[in-house]
Amino acid sequence: MADAVAMAKANEPVPDMVKQFVVYFYRHIREKNVYEILSMYEKSFSAISERYFKASPWPSVEAVARFADNDHVFCLLYKEMYFRHVYSKVTPTLEQRCESWDNYCALFGVILHGNVNMQLPNLWLWEMVDEFIYQFQSFCQYRGKLSVKTKEELALLKECDQVWNVVGVLNYLQALVDKSDICGVLEAERGAGPESFTDTEGYATHSSNVLRTLGYFSLIGLHRVHVLLGDYTTALKVLDPIDLDKPGIFTKVAGAAVSTAYHVGFAYFMSKRYTDAIRHFNASLVFINRHKVGATRPYSLDLLLKKQEQMYALVAMCVTLGGGGGSGSAMTSVMRLLEEGVVGTLRERHGDDMSRMGQSVVSAYDELFSYSCPKFVTPAPPAGAAGVEEGAGGATNYNEEAYRLQLRLFLSEVASFDKLPTLRSFLKLYTTISVAKLADLMETDAAALMQQLTCMKHKSRCMEWRGGGSALGGG
Repeated sequence: MADAVAMAKANEPVPDMVKQFVVYFYRHIREKNVYEILSMYEKSFSAISERYFKASPWPSVEAVARFADNDHVFCLLYKEMYFRHVYSKVTPTLEQRCESWDNYCALFGVILHGNVNMQLPNLWLWEMVDEFIYQFQSFCQYRGKLSVKTKEELALLKECDQVWNVVGVLNYLQALVDKSDICGVLEAERGAGPESFTDTEGYATHSSNVLRTLGYFSLIGLHRVHVLLGDYTTALKVLDPIDLDKPGIFTKVAGAAVSTAYHVGFAYFMSKRYTDAIRHFNASLVFINRHKVGATRPYSLDLLLKKQEQMYALVAMCVTLGGGGGSGSAMTSVMRLLEEGVVGTLRERHGDDMSRMGQSVVSAYDELFSYSCPKFVTPAPPAGAAGVEEGAGGATNYNEEAYRLQLRLFLSEVASFDKLPTLRSFLKLYTTISVAKLADLMETDAAALMQQLTCMKHKSRCMEWRGGGSALGGG
């Protein structure tokens, strides 16, 4: 049966434009012509997709393999692009999700355990890691929507419990980091001269760049997965080998730069380090404004602009909370961390939201958090998923559990700011004032007031990262 299906796929018609693309793409990969590979990957593939496959998949790998000498590694690379196109144009089936997982396992297996001598563009290597995590995230979202699945779909899903498993995803990313020895490379080059990994952008004359650069981007990938899981301390710790305040390979690839800034900023935001979050968001917003004009692919520009809008919403919350939860001189001081253009756009888009948040309107925080946060995932399938009946539960969506948990954590922090603007305004009115009188003005008792004063003391101190070393560090 499987042989018959494979034979049928091999006999699929292939447009001449696709034949030509595969022949030349395969040739350039064999010849390690990075510039031509990049051009075909970034421009030709998108152009052909737009013209011939706007709402349908590319020809199967079985149909095109003969135009690339049935090369095993090329077929894995082709399928990586094939499934990425499927995800971008249509809703993938469970079978396609499983096939894409199997293909990534095979591709990473070859890179980890084979003798790979290719040179691939950094853009492709970044997007390989980026797509791997996106498809993991997508599968978690798909898996959590139990109420819309039939009994047959639930049964199939139960059989795929190892597909896009969080442990498997983390293990592959960690294996790429370990096998590439990228942590050792980055540590050594902190005191090195020219021809270091960063200076050469990972490309080497006599060896492949694939494993080492994939290992580098996998550090960022691990960081992102831990953010999606809500483990912000581990997320920041993972990035210790990378100097986030200096130019690096991730800053040369627009998608990597923006993704890193967004997730690092969000990790700082949820860690109550609003100044550090603002610095990362501000740098990324300036970066996007400079690079969006030169974007070569419409869909990548859309992704950058989406992240831009999310970061403006996060900055609005950071400015309010970093200013003590209210308006005035404290908020003005925080705003000085932002570029003038960013400040103007922020006031234009979120001026009303910031005013509402300054008045402790919780719904304003709720709305902005919902819009700007990543799509959190749960590390395990829903308990008892196999026992859910077809259509049961009406709107059962287990993805909401992860989001609701992070929202509760955030809103509990917001609640701690509730009385601070009023308390601060009273303290400004008096040179000295007794606890009893201040408690009376605040309409509370002395014990509760002391808690609020302690809270204000802690909120007025914010650990800041000084660059270099661990992203968790600061003073």
